[in-house]
Amino acid sequence: MLVDTHCHLDAAEFDGDRAAVADAAMQAGVGLIVVPAVERANFGAVASVCRDYFGCHAAYGIHPMYVEHAREADLDALRETILREAPVAVGEIGLDHFVEPRDELRQAFYFGAQLQVAREANLPVLLHVRRAIDPILKQLRQCRVPGGIAHAFNGSRQQADEFIKLGFKLGFGGAMTFPRASRIRELAATLPLDAIVLETDAPDIPPEWKVPQDAERRARNTPDQLPRMAQTLADLRGITVQEIAEVTTANAIAVLPGLARIR
Repeated sequence: MLVDTHCHLDAAEFDGDRAAVADAAMQAGVGLIVVPAVERANFGAVASVCRDYFGCHAAYGIHPMYVEHAREADLDALRETILREAPVAVGEIGLDHFVEPRDELRQAFYFGAQLQVAREANLPVLLHVRRAIDPILKQLRQCRVPGGIAHAFNGSRQQADEFIKLGFKLGFGGAMTFPRASRIRELAATLPLDAIVLETDAPDIPPEWKVPQDAERRARNTPDQLPRMAQTLADLRGITVQEIAEVTTANAIAVLPGLARIR
């Protein structure tokens, strides 16, 4: 069995065939899927997907790219949703210092507030860390939470080691499949295997084999691609895909204990 630790199965890109996508993932051996929210407005959609499709588990949070429309009342709604729905994590939360325009102070406020929510609820977090790893690490040291996952990790080995010290796993997926992604592939090959989890970020970050030749077309990633990503990781590390599946699944359940709940 494989675990997709980050898949936006509630996204509009899946509205036409969500059931088929979920079934294809299950048939491919992806037994568990973590579905993170991005704003208060989609908490209900995430909850619905996780009720409707076996093996799907929710996380709730406000993504840094959605804080422009967030209100402090949304933090109360987050607390209420956590109490009602018992998610496996708070997420997707974090900082994004890539997108323009952005309000870094607003991002930092909502990130810090959601770390407090996670701490109160004793839940791990799913982190968005694009171009913002050092300020994220700083806030994590100030507000300790029960670990979590640094999603789509693309930092240095030193930064990776700092996350690991704080009880985090590092998420690898489609970006790792591109031969030119030398830094990500080096990390995937050399980090302690017990620090790695797999993810698709579907419908985003498609693997190399899903990117169309026509640059104007947008590829849609799907969770059934995870086994082939696992094979890429196995090839990079020189071990079997069966070992990758066993270890990354154990890693995911260790850092997100709620995945072990039977629904």
